[in-house]
Amino acid sequence: MDVTADNNAQSNKIDDIDIMRIMKMIPHRYPILMIDRVIDVTLGEGATGVKNVTINEPFFQGHFPSRPVMPGVLIIEAMAQTSAVLVVATLGPDAEGKLVYFMTVDEARFRRPVTPGDTIHIHVTKQRQRANVWKFKGEAKVNGVLVAEAVYSAMILDEK
Repeated sequence: MDVTADNNAQSNKIDDIDIMRIMKMIPHRYPILMIDRVIDVTLGEGATGVKNVTINEPFFQGHFPSRPVMPGVLIIEAMAQTSAVLVVATLGPDAEGKLVYFMTVDEARFRRPVTPGDTIHIHVTKQRQRANVWKFKGEAKVNGVLVAEAVYSAMILDEK
């Protein structure tokens, strides 16, 4: 067995990024910070964001008071934030706090409502990268069931 290859594979992985670390990596804050944790990170390849959906989310006051449903656009935002954490983790500390702007959102599909009490696992996979533009495929699942998916691209900028 090649120990060097095994060590390189291990250094390419991060098991868990908690909320305090996420807030150092990306500039989002309440009420628009849409992920609580990022797990199973493979640098430069993919990661899984975790969002615990609670009735205390501010958007539930109006979407919809009699039947609370998480807006699909916020699920897409959770995908983007998970991807931003992956990008910053991949690029290293110099990328922390940089802004990541959406450029495109394609093939967005919403399969079933997300409601209070759900835990969303947001699986993102890098499709390609050119300079500061990254393209991803995202899938959001609740209890292993696909609830939303999209392909999107974003640009990371140097302004802070």
